[in-house]
Amino acid sequence: MKTKCEYKIIYSQEVFEALKKNKPIVALESTIISHGMPYPTNKEVSLELERIIKENGATPATIAIINGDICVGLTDELLEYIANPQNEIIKTSIRDLPYVVGKKLSGATTVATTSYIATLAGIEVFVTGGLGGVHRNVSDTLDISNDLEEVAKDDLIIVSSGVKSILDIPKTLEYLETKGVLSLGYKTKEMPSFYSRESGINLEYMAENPKDVAEIYKAKRGLGLSGSVLVFNPIDEKYSYPKKSIDEAIDKALLKAQEKNIIGKKVTPFLLAEIKDTTGGKSLEANINLVKSNALLGALIAKELKK
Repeated sequence: MKTKCEYKIIYSQEVFEALKKNKPIVALESTIISHGMPYPTNKEVSLELERIIKENGATPATIAIINGDICVGLTDELLEYIANPQNEIIKTSIRDLPYVVGKKLSGATTVATTSYIATLAGIEVFVTGGLGGVHRNVSDTLDISNDLEEVAKDDLIIVSSGVKSILDIPKTLEYLETKGVLSLGYKTKEMPSFYSRESGINLEYMAENPKDVAEIYKAKRGLGLSGSVLVFNPIDEKYSYPKKSIDEAIDKALLKAQEKNIIGKKVTPFLLAEIKDTTGGKSLEANINLVKSNALLGALIAKELKK
């Protein structure tokens, strides 16, 4: 557990009790609520994720910054606050965290910030939709998500359906390998590409079940190694989008982003919204279903860790 943070973490009663009794906990990010989906779908999905985790024997811990307070575990009222577009919620990555906390603002945590806070809190499993990574035009923009740097430092299991399809997947995997981050395909050796089960890119290692993941993570900790274990859980075949079709939608969205000179942390929300429009909402349906699948898997892994 990290010890350098001097700011108090405010836990929900459920999370506090679960930590005290050493029960399974699953962290959830809040950017997927504030910037990843339209209202009120975002709130409905966040409540559904928490329900799935509870029904499968773990405690959900959605993380956000509320009026400068670091909150681990949100009430329904706070989930509504984060979800409602009428409220000014800042997309908060690691570089933004001091500003949001120092100015007592409210922020939704990205993968990097959720990972950092979850590790501070001693939570071992974190579920998200897709990781950030190396952007496709990195040679021109040098745009590499801070998610990659942070997961290389933190100590937890992160379940996702791959890196976001808008990214350069081979370069992202190479970056993770350079940082010494272990990537596991869940019941597959092909890297999933968020909306699609396909990528054409092989992973070296695979986990067959939640117990596999737990044992590998325990071995990493026992060896004294830093860095997270990434578990890539492919989207269900029923919702998987053909790779060629989604690539065409991404190319169209990237071109539009360049024309509008959209850069930095505004890029991903813009591209996801454009892809949703291009696919007639099917990409949003896929996003919802893959994160539900990840929540289920995260809960099962968290239970195995406590056995």
